[in-house]
Amino acid sequence: MARLRQEVDPGEVGLDVKALDRLDQHFAHYVDEGRMPGFLVSVARGGRVAHLTAHGQRDLAAQLPVETDTLWRIYSMTKPVTAVAALTLVEEGRLSLDDPVARHLPAFADARVYVSGSGADMVTRPAESPLLIRHLMTHTGGLTFAFYHSHPVDARYREARLDSSVVPGSTLAETVDVYASLPLQFEPGTEWNYSVSSNVLGRVIEVVSGQPLDAFFAERIFEPLGMSDAGFCVPDDQADRLGELYGEKDDGGIEPIAGLPLSGRPRFLSGSGGMVASAHDMHRFMELLRRRGELDGVRLLAPSTVDLMTSNHLPGGVDLRAFGSKPAHDEPNNDGLGFGLGVSVAIDPARTLAPMSQGTFGWSGAASTTFWVDPRHDLTVQFYTQVRPKTLKLNPDLRRLVHQAITD
Repeated sequence: MARLRQEVDPGEVGLDVKALDRLDQHFAHYVDEGRMPGFLVSVARGGRVAHLTAHGQRDLAAQLPVETDTLWRIYSMTKPVTAVAALTLVEEGRLSLDDPVARHLPAFADARVYVSGSGADMVTRPAESPLLIRHLMTHTGGLTFAFYHSHPVDARYREARLDSSVVPGSTLAETVDVYASLPLQFEPGTEWNYSVSSNVLGRVIEVVSGQPLDAFFAERIFEPLGMSDAGFCVPDDQADRLGELYGEKDDGGIEPIAGLPLSGRPRFLSGSGGMVASAHDMHRFMELLRRRGELDGVRLLAPSTVDLMTSNHLPGGVDLRAFGSKPAHDEPNNDGLGFGLGVSVAIDPARTLAPMSQGTFGWSGAASTTFWVDPRHDLTVQFYTQVRPKTLKLNPDLRRLVHQAITD
């Protein structure tokens, strides 16, 4: 167990204390209104934590406070970790971004692409080009999520009992075989559609490495980086550190809801969203990326590999809104953002809804968690609460308030 600690006064690294106080007060107001149980936010510059606030409760019923060592379900913030894991195999020559997925997972050998119709009347055709590893890492392969309710293919995911992206009771290998049996929503490489791709990538990692995903992550990422609490489950003697999960109600309040089963090793190891971690763990991970693949003398990736990961891979330099599958991704919050290998990347800051610098990269999780790395300002930011939102949108205000605190 390790706690994140403030290491430097904000003013020493070009951050305004009053602006950071406004940030804390803004989110404390959400807690006072009953819209969040509590939160943790940290801002680091040059690798040193300059602002760290833990406020409110991690468990309302038990009256347990948010602390700097609280454990959080990070959900889709798992995806960049999966991307780093895959890139270590790429550097070793055991995997290539241009490998057909079917080379490692034969179930994808006969992929078919949606043409028209729905249900029993759906018409599909053989894919013209193979689904590649790079398509998985950029969400451009034609896979989808069941929860979109915007296309006949996502209806097929629901019919296959993939409402939570996993067939109930199945393993990663078994669920990925179900994905492979379903049609692709579009020809690989022709659109962007946020999807179950990172679960498929996780299974590729297992096959190529010969290790279960949790063991590979632990050996190759968590242990070398000192991410001592990161993993896919919480030991029984640490269970009280885990934040309770809440869902937003129609009236704006929150109520406890069921989350990922984290007591004991899960049967389904999700490279898309299965991780739990502390703020200290994710600070270490962000530092690896900020320092372009090295931390405290441990190098996991070459600088050029991190640069590749955090560059826009959408063709023609377009953003997520332009290249995103319609109507699911035709949203203003996708303006000005491209996508790298497992992370979003700011490519046109003037068009983004919230302030960010060119090249800022990161990702968020389903329980209103987020992180980003801003290379221009040498800044890393992370925010945690545990609320599955309906209308709650925290990221734009968080970005605005952090940027107002930068004085140089």
